[in-house]
Amino acid sequence: MLPIEVMIPTARYGLLISDVNNTELSHDKDTVDELREMTKIQIAFYQQRVANIYNKHVHIRIFRVGDMVLRKTFQNTMNLTTGKFADTWESPYFIDVVVGRGTYLLSSMDGTQLPRAWNALHLKLYHV
Repeated sequence: MLPIEVMIPTARYGLLISDVNNTELSHDKDTVDELREMTKIQIAFYQQRVANIYNKHVHIRIFRVGDMVLRKTFQNTMNLTTGKFADTWESPYFIDVVVGRGTYLLSSMDGTQLPRAWNALHLKLYHV
């Protein structure tokens, strides 16, 4: 409260009646749970809309045992002298084992298994 408002009452403080103020406060206390529930519903609706918009562009890649796939090349496996004309996908591999959701063990064409599992994001189906 400002010092000037102590001497000259303003509409903000001077027109308050304690009975009306108490009823308004009790009404606010009673409806606060409803307001919280409405806000939770609005937040859940918003999060669901954002998730739907994001997931609209997600394409799940599911492979089966025996499928032929190409593996994405990374900077440490790429030949640096080829520049921008380097291959972006490495030679075809076979899916040996489905380790988990979107994780696969690969083997090369001669049957040697690769040392670690690969995520489906780094693989794409090879069409013969």
